[in-house]
Order: sequence, then C-alpha cells, then structure tokens
Amino acid sequence: MYSAKVMEHFMNPRNVGEIENADGIGEVGNPVCGDMMTFYIKVKDNRLEDVKFKTFGCGAAIAVSSMVSEMAKGKTLEEAMKINANMVANELEGLPKNKLHCSNLGDEALHKAIENYLSKKSGKPVATRVETAGDEHEHETGEPCYCPYCEEEIMDADSPFCQHCQVALGSAPGAESR
Repeated sequence: MYSAKVMEHFMNPRNVGEIENADGIGEVGNPVCGDMMTFYIKVKDNRLEDVKFKTFGCGAAIAVSSMVSEMAKGKTLEEAMKINANMVANELEGLPKNKLHCSNLGDEALHKAIENYLSKKSGKPVATRVETAGDEHEHETGEPCYCPYCEEEIMDADSPFCQHCQVALGSAPGAESR
C-alpha cells in the first residue's frame, strides 16, 4: 500500500520534463527491473537552479523522481549530493519493500547528473551509461530486484523470464510470455 504522499507525487508529479541545454544529465535504470530515470539539472552559482526528470516505470518510480527533484531544487551541489535513498523514502512517508529500489535509483540519477556537470566543467567528460538487459545488475544496498509485471522477487537474475509470471524481463507490458 502506498502512502498519501507517494500517491500525491505519482498523480501530480513535480518537475517532469527535460531541460534544454542542461548542465548535467544522469541516467540510471535497468530494463530487468523495469524502471528507467533521467535527471536534468541547471546550475547557477554552485546551486541547482532547476531540476527536471523523465521516468519510465511504476508509480513509485515516478513519485521518487518527483520527490528527489523537489528535495534537490535550490540546494548547493554539495547539499544535493547528500540526498540519499533513506531520506527520499522518509520524505515519501515510506515505500513498500518491493519498491525501495526506486529510492536508490532516484538519488543515483541525481548524483550522476551532478557528476556529469562537474566532469564537463572540469573538461573531463564522463560518459553516462544505462544498464541493458544483459548486464550484471545489483542494487547498491543489496536489495533484490522485483518483476515489474507481477511484483514478485526475481529469483534468477540470469533468467530472461520471471519465474512467477513467465513474462520476458526487459520487455514492454503486454509482452509475450513463454
């Protein structure tokens, strides 16, 4: 069950979209988990003047992206880098166990956008990279992945199909099952 705060940010997400000529862009996600996030930042005087996002995923992923964008806007780069998954989940008044990975993705996408900005500013661009279905994948905090279709824990990360609902992992909703 989702909190009222999660539902509010899912139904009325803040800061959705792209920033034209963004100073930094951070992309994270994995098609196996089903959630993909891209954060765009505009920096002025070492502060996040604007933060926007585009998210493909469940309601929790959208709510997390919205909350992270709100938490980060107006903060210094140093303050924004301190935003973590626990802070995000707390601001949303909790997330279901099988959706906690979304809060990790949210702070990671923001941090990657800031790192992208700093690397551009230093003249040493670092490529951003989104995982693909064949990549090894683990969440930073070690929590398991959950199927985006039936929300059961993925038992075999190497399997191309969910062991519970038999839907091909990394495919679009309505995809063929085996």
